[in-house]
Amino acid sequence: WTYGCINCIHVIPDLKQLEAEYPDELVVIGVHSAKFENEADTENIRNIILRYNREHPVVNDKDFIVWRTWGANAWPSLALIDPAGNFVGGHSGEGAYRVFKPIIEALVQEFDDQIDRTPIELKLEKEGLPSRVLAFPGKVLADLENGRLYIADTNHNRILVTDPDTGKILEVIGGGEAGYADGDFTSALLNQPQGMAITEDGRTLYIADTENHAIRAVDLEAKTVGTLAGTGFQSQLYPPPAGDIPNVPLNSPWDLELEGDKLYIAMAGSHQLSVIDFETAHLSPYAGGGREGTRDGAPFVAELAQPSGIALDGEGRLYFADSEASSIRWVDSDGVHTLVGSGESLFEFGDVDGVGNEARLQHPLGTSFYEGKLYVADTYNHKIKVVDPDAREITSLAGGERGWRDGAEPRFYEPGGLDSADGKLYIADTNNHAIRVLDLSTMETTTLVLSGIEDFAQDSESEFFGTSIALDTLKIKEGTGSIVLDIELPEGHKLNDTAPSSLSLESLDGTTAFTQPAADLTGAEFPLTFGAEFAQGSDTIRAELNLYYCEDDKESLCFYEPVLFTVPLLIGSEGEEELRLEYALPIPEVLN
Repeated sequence: WTYGCINCIHVIPDLKQLEAEYPDELVVIGVHSAKFENEADTENIRNIILRYNREHPVVNDKDFIVWRTWGANAWPSLALIDPAGNFVGGHSGEGAYRVFKPIIEALVQEFDDQIDRTPIELKLEKEGLPSRVLAFPGKVLADLENGRLYIADTNHNRILVTDPDTGKILEVIGGGEAGYADGDFTSALLNQPQGMAITEDGRTLYIADTENHAIRAVDLEAKTVGTLAGTGFQSQLYPPPAGDIPNVPLNSPWDLELEGDKLYIAMAGSHQLSVIDFETAHLSPYAGGGREGTRDGAPFVAELAQPSGIALDGEGRLYFADSEASSIRWVDSDGVHTLVGSGESLFEFGDVDGVGNEARLQHPLGTSFYEGKLYVADTYNHKIKVVDPDAREITSLAGGERGWRDGAEPRFYEPGGLDSADGKLYIADTNNHAIRVLDLSTMETTTLVLSGIEDFAQDSESEFFGTSIALDTLKIKEGTGSIVLDIELPEGHKLNDTAPSSLSLESLDGTTAFTQPAADLTGAEFPLTFGAEFAQGSDTIRAELNLYYCEDDKESLCFYEPVLFTVPLLIGSEGEEELRLEYALPIPEVLN
């Protein structure tokens, strides 16, 4: 597999299902044989393992040694080996579950007494990593007229509605767990949401719910999520047929653009652009015949290659980032045309500014049209570029070497989406788990500091989504005592001065009184001591922390760690006079 390939993404649920059904019999080993130069880097593969939630060993086959040994000729390719070490058979393309399920079932029965069912101990990439407000945000949408910035918090399976100036989180759309359910903002479930579009009146938000293969419709006034199109399952017909909404099957919608009564869709999974006509309530292909390729021409003769970002110019052109072709193209009434990029092959890519087919990009995912220019997230080059559509010329605007840095020479890490408004570019800096803001007048980049996610945490009766620490029962002396909070920050880090860290203390049995039941910890230094009055009897103390921390010199790059202490107490004439709450925050890894 190679990580930018939509067909490889489609195989992941099949593998997860097989792993779940045969946990003691089946071992999956991923062999990553990179198509793009950027995909061959081990650190990038580590990030994609986290992004795709893969929980099995992965080999970085950057020199194609395994590929050649096994005679692979396509992404994805799968091979099945029996317990005796024999090659049973292989398969290329999607549909792995239906192909391998009956064969694995037969092999389990045949080799039942020879299978070593000893569990394999694996250390997952996600173990020990700090939490963040965002997890691999894919797209961003600016609605500055209504004072809103919408962020696809893709790996948290939700949309954050934020204030574009302050970064204050105003609403959270989606319950966070991957799933498919309509309902209010808390009960509705999304799965890897990406692009968004909003109506002119600012009342309805449309979401490309990519892994649910659906377009979701959000009523921002009623605070409910419904389904505009899609069934929750990938279309079994290729390419997906036209049909009436809502019950028309889709294939990995990745981005949206709304104009009048038409909603345009980058249907990455079928290498097409599609459109919903609200007057007829009908969804149909708009460009691309479904064959992956680079061919220009009439709308349904043309071949597209995983379109992942779209932008309208208001004058009849729909631009799109054709990611697997590493090119920027457009479609109008005359058909599909290549604006910049090779247009000759799916394997011509690079990082070359220039005109037309001489230019080179590397797997671009995002586009935004603003004041006559087309801005591009050149994802695998870690750059933001700008295209003059009339001259067909593309120029690097910001970025270069991967990493994180604000200022006049910023660094990005696989930016996946962007939107433009009021002289600014809002950038979903995917692997940096951040929203960056590029001021087009000063060419300075800043990072939007998000705050307020703790306002949407589950209440004390619900499951706590964070680090839960249950301490053993402590004998405490009745009377005046103290609670000592000692948080160990990683070397070179501090609590963020611009985001609200906090502590709340609760006595579940009501026998302990606190002189300060809630505290603002923003910028605090530890240890901290809080007074308490312990009454005789038993009690359970609940201490909930919301900690925003950062590097000493990078306050805008935030890590977020919710921590919950639960401590049973026996309070009497003898015991400790203080209750200590100790925790070491995870060490973040940041590319400079």
